[in-house]
Amino acid sequence: MAHEAIPLSSQSITQAEIDAVVAVMNSDRLSLGPRVVAFEEAVAARAGRTYGIAVNSGTSGLHLCVRALGIGEGDEVITTPFSFIATTNCVLFERATPVFVDIDPESYNLDPAAIEAAITPRTKAILPVEVFGNTAYFDVYEKIARKHKLHLIEDCCEALGGILGDRPAGSFGDCGVFAFYPNKQITTGEGGLIVTDSEEIRDLCVSMRNQGRGTDAWLEHARLGYNYRMSEVNAAIGEVQMQRLDEILAGRRRAAAMYDEALAPLVEQGLIHLPPMTQRDEASWFVYVVRLADSFTQTDRDAVMDHLKREQIGCNCYFTPIHTQPFMRRIMETLGTKPGDYPATERIAARTIALPFFAALAEEQVSRTVNMLHQALKDIGQS
Repeated sequence: MAHEAIPLSSQSITQAEIDAVVAVMNSDRLSLGPRVVAFEEAVAARAGRTYGIAVNSGTSGLHLCVRALGIGEGDEVITTPFSFIATTNCVLFERATPVFVDIDPESYNLDPAAIEAAITPRTKAILPVEVFGNTAYFDVYEKIARKHKLHLIEDCCEALGGILGDRPAGSFGDCGVFAFYPNKQITTGEGGLIVTDSEEIRDLCVSMRNQGRGTDAWLEHARLGYNYRMSEVNAAIGEVQMQRLDEILAGRRRAAAMYDEALAPLVEQGLIHLPPMTQRDEASWFVYVVRLADSFTQTDRDAVMDHLKREQIGCNCYFTPIHTQPFMRRIMETLGTKPGDYPATERIAARTIALPFFAALAEEQVSRTVNMLHQALKDIGQS
């Protein structure tokens, strides 16, 4: 009997979001209106920040943070090779130099000791990522940044609603950036949002997202800027999603707990590692990524994913290391970076598999996914 496909991700949209979009379409403001302001305030409040600046993507938000902090040519930014490409691109946009350091294999976040070892007189900032929503070490990164008088940009694009101790994701360093692509905890379709306590950063980002305007005069421009605005339609979706955030996070935690239980036999056999997560029961789960044991090769991992895809089970690798990406390989000579430089990143990335994961994931979908994963491991002679 044919099974229905299980998607890798699925957004949680209700009639409330649809009604909010219709209300905007029936209004006289489609951009730069009250829904953007309300969304900014809701996200900033959740992050424990004073200001929120909505933009059209997380990438745009990171770029504006780099510019607002005056990072440019000749400056170095310490960041992770185990992330989505935007983390590096935002540095390259300003002709600054990304300096990769390896990850901590227990958390998949940057290794604090490696950060300290990489600091030079040219280092201007640290740009770490809460990988998969894991907030581990962000308090340590903040202390390192303060000790060395460096900026800290928190890439919390994967961590909305997460906490570290009693501090929310988005509250660390000079500024943080959330993202709202459809596979994120909440979505605006496309969109991102900068959070900060700095009025200067807020003012610069508000200006630069809107073509560098410095006053209310539409055709007066104070600085180089971009069209990075978020529309009222996107913000209206986000505003409702923020009202539902705890409900959505609860659904994702429930899905993660089902996987944890169903995968326990494979963990006990030493075949896989569960996703690392600080404060697991209170975490903001972005994706559910298992890692095959070191006895497997990348070829084995790819064969497992092929098996799952043939069974119409969504899956993907998370992440391909940034320093091995095709366009990055062309500039690695300039960066002084080559494959093999970050062994923890490369070892882990070669064995990761993102399984279907979303708030409404059903128990039977988890069961089928885990059964097919087990079968795939048997097929390659490892179970």
